[in-house]
Amino acid sequence: MFANRLVPILVWIATAFTTVQGARAEVPRENFGKTADGKAVEIFTLKNPAGMIARVMTRGATLVELHVPDRDGKFADVVLGFDDVSGYESDRNQYFGCTTGRVCNRIAKGRFTLAGKEYELAINNPPNHLHGGAERSLDKVLWEAEPFEGKSTRGVRFRYTSPDGEEGYPGTLKLLVTYTLQDDNALRIDYEATTDKATPVNLTNHAYFNLSGHGAETVLDHVLQIAADRYTPADDTLIPTGEIEPVEGTPLDFRKPTVIGERIEQLTDTAALGYDHNFVLNNSEGTLAVAAVLREPKSGRVLTLLTTDIGLQLYSGNFLTGQTGKGGRTYKHRSAVCLEDQHHPDSVNHPEFPSTVIKPGPPYRKTALYKFTTEK
Repeated sequence: MFANRLVPILVWIATAFTTVQGARAEVPRENFGKTADGKAVEIFTLKNPAGMIARVMTRGATLVELHVPDRDGKFADVVLGFDDVSGYESDRNQYFGCTTGRVCNRIAKGRFTLAGKEYELAINNPPNHLHGGAERSLDKVLWEAEPFEGKSTRGVRFRYTSPDGEEGYPGTLKLLVTYTLQDDNALRIDYEATTDKATPVNLTNHAYFNLSGHGAETVLDHVLQIAADRYTPADDTLIPTGEIEPVEGTPLDFRKPTVIGERIEQLTDTAALGYDHNFVLNNSEGTLAVAAVLREPKSGRVLTLLTTDIGLQLYSGNFLTGQTGKGGRTYKHRSAVCLEDQHHPDSVNHPEFPSTVIKPGPPYRKTALYKFTTEK
């Protein structure tokens, strides 16, 4: 009798195991090439029932492709990138799609002080430190990856442990970045970090968007709205002065939908060379709220960015050089825009700004949601 009861139980276990394995297999894992030092890089393809596709790789926990429909249902890949890992290791790569940190944006003169100790970082954007460092910043390391499936989601969890002292930062930092593609054509990125020593942390994704498709001629015809009444003025090296000023009456006023190229030439001869500014969002920290809405009138594609963070760096691709990207396409000057949700640049040196320093205990957490829709 016991044997008779055992058989159905074993069948159920086998079926459940097969289902789990089958679910995991629905997130394809492929080879994306090898790094210069011979380490294998993997890429994962996420696809929802509507046909939207996101591809993410283990080097830099990077968004490589993002295919979304236009008003007629035609799909295009709307982010800049490369066809294999060698492109991301080349000087053609300008942080395309990567997880950026430990601290994104700039730290003045590569220095900060915590608990009475001064720390020195790489000066990789003279005279400042940029995007976490020169050799072992988060965009350049290999992350461990675990794909997953849910009822209406599919995604990849990326994990990386940054040892104490890596790129000059204190503390062993354990990081978890989760990409989730939802059925409603939204890509969600959740960030989490814990440390064993006080250390600055400011994470973002550095995707370059063109809603006409990557390789389109310009992004200056896109229409942008930013939920920010204020911004942080910066000096000639793009380090905040510490002041917070209104956007009203400046080329940074995107409170109403505005064509990106409408006023950009007012900034061409400034240190920013166009848009490369941090906006102080109107939302409260920790509350998922709309930060920006980007529209491309010809295709009807609309990107709505929601974040729990307090700032947004608008960057208009001022340093794109015409390099060759995916599929042999050319990435021309100002042909893509970055919308980097973040804490304010150089916060570790500005006590008047909300702090970016985390300590042992509760984890650092933030969420960004990239919601794609269409309009006529």
